[in-house]
Amino acid sequence: MADIDLENSPTTVREVTKDVFSAFVGSIANAYVGQPFDTFKVRQQTTSLSIPKTFTSILSESPSAFWKGVVPTTAGMMFENAMAFGINAHLKRTFPSTLPPVNIGSGGRDELNFVEDISRPMLMGFLTGFASSFVLISSEVIKTQTQIATTKISSWDITKDIVNKRGVKGLFVGMDAQIMRDGPFYAVFFGSYEIFKFSLHKLIPGIAEDVNYFVSGGLAGMMGWAVAMPFDVPKTLVQSNPNGKVFGEYFPKMAEVVRTRGIAGGLYAGLAPTLLRAFPSNAALFLGVEWAKKFFEENVPK
Repeated sequence: MADIDLENSPTTVREVTKDVFSAFVGSIANAYVGQPFDTFKVRQQTTSLSIPKTFTSILSESPSAFWKGVVPTTAGMMFENAMAFGINAHLKRTFPSTLPPVNIGSGGRDELNFVEDISRPMLMGFLTGFASSFVLISSEVIKTQTQIATTKISSWDITKDIVNKRGVKGLFVGMDAQIMRDGPFYAVFFGSYEIFKFSLHKLIPGIAEDVNYFVSGGLAGMMGWAVAMPFDVPKTLVQSNPNGKVFGEYFPKMAEVVRTRGIAGGLYAGLAPTLLRAFPSNAALFLGVEWAKKFFEENVPK
């Protein structure tokens, strides 16, 4: 590992601003592209309805019901991704690789190194997921309880109801569940993104950068959710309970799901809409992030 020069850290105010700005842009694209799939997933996880019946149930309320909870989702994603991409970028700058970059042009390497190119981004991703859980959880609780409501109710009304009945701690229901899902997700998310970017350049040397970002981001999202899905189902059930606890219900809920619904029908409930959502929403996320970074570099003076 390279020595760290804290006095001359490459993380400047400009770099942090770029990280936050690009994460905000990517988050907006991510939220509005992926929210219909997420609403579908939450309904299926909490009701055990079939795919056609779940779709009909949501549509019977109104087409806009697919975007229920999109405001807290967008707000949560903006903060989550600002932290996630910001922490990830800071870690990369603070702990620079001892190896030259993988081949994305002349002068790079042609092979991946397991420790530097795969294990490092996965470890950074796990730490990112742990940290972002504390920012995301309140918006996740509000979003989940908004999505399962069968009557028209705003996210703000849900928030007021939670705080009035439970106090602020009601916004932190399922803290352990949030950490258990986000740690593995971000480990695979960031790690596989690096692998896919490299692999696409190897397979298709002339691939356009934007296409690479789009495809790699979409595939990384699918990989992350495929791994995190068993952790997500009990999280959803814990956070959909208005009387849930901050800690202590996650593992009992997971055991209950396996006992009553099985592994395939329980822990992987909602997998199909989740993976369908993961590709376009995360492709939009990474493409939005990369576009915003490029715009920032070209238009904001150094």
